[in-house]
Amino acid sequence: MKADVEAPFKPGVFSHIFLLICVASFDSGGVLAVNMTIPNTLMVGSVGGEALLSVRYSSFSLDLPVIKWQLRREKSITVVQSIGTDIIGTLRPEYRDRILVFENGTLLLHNLRLSDDGTYDVEISITDDTFTGEGSITLTVDESISRPFIHMESSSVLELSENVVLNCSHDNGTRTTYRWFKGGKPVSNMTRFLLSPDQKLLTITRVLMADDDIYSCTVGNPVGNVSSLPLRLSVYRRSSLYIILSTGGIFLLITLVTVCACWTPSKKSKPPVRKPLSRSYDRCRHSPVNHTDDLLPKMPEHNGINAVTSLYILQQKDPSMDDSSSNSFESPPELDNPPCYTSPPTYNGCLTPPTRSPVPSSYRFT
Repeated sequence: MKADVEAPFKPGVFSHIFLLICVASFDSGGVLAVNMTIPNTLMVGSVGGEALLSVRYSSFSLDLPVIKWQLRREKSITVVQSIGTDIIGTLRPEYRDRILVFENGTLLLHNLRLSDDGTYDVEISITDDTFTGEGSITLTVDESISRPFIHMESSSVLELSENVVLNCSHDNGTRTTYRWFKGGKPVSNMTRFLLSPDQKLLTITRVLMADDDIYSCTVGNPVGNVSSLPLRLSVYRRSSLYIILSTGGIFLLITLVTVCACWTPSKKSKPPVRKPLSRSYDRCRHSPVNHTDDLLPKMPEHNGINAVTSLYILQQKDPSMDDSSSNSFESPPELDNPPCYTSPPTYNGCLTPPTRSPVPSSYRFT
């Protein structure tokens, strides 16, 4: 009985062993392929920087791999093709001196441009392997953002005035996103706070005193985020504004009155007005008038000397000499009281230098 039972058992064992061998041989045939791994399928780069498109592969073959990188477009563009690290053929002009391929298939791009943005497909194949390793990496190239600033018409507004628009402006940057902050807290679409579709503009309708705060904006893209300097929005009540305006108007009026009161026009000397010459000028040229006679009355002469002259001499002389001079001559009695004139002398319309009578040399003035 034991022999009958053990006999059919042996063929079943051999059949199981055969199946295991077949499965093992099938699995061993799958190893003849390049196994590729990509640590990061999304890469970010900035203009002028570098991007490392990293890949790894494994194979039982000792042959050098054939590596091919392509950039997806409507028609794929071959970036580089190499055997190991040796580049095959001639690179396109836009990639010359900007490409480096490593032994594990990794691609390094120097001096990135905006045109380098896109999806890169890589293929690694080995002659002894049946299957080729394939993968793709997406590279985004953006321009760095300059520091933004908030632009508005005026930094101070009146309560319950018209709408106030804040504009977050910047010079450089691609694929930008915007965020607004009020007093350090994010601002979202509310009843009176309206954001544009790209959130670059913030509109405040019907400004209230509660809107008096510090505002700022942040601009970001895949390269980084940059925040603007804070801006203070000052809101004034209508009554306060009227007081400020009236005070300023009164001060300005006082200043103008003070300046006008202190200012005096400069007086310029006017040239003398020349009167037209009268006909008497011609008469004067032909018949000069002796003004001495007009100014002084005729006095009788005493010993050949005019009485007025003698009177002047007598008054100017030293008193000590009065006695001696009295012996020589006596003045007429009418000279004791000099004549008086009640009206100024009249002129005939022309003046000529008066003629003086010569003073005798015998008289000395003191």
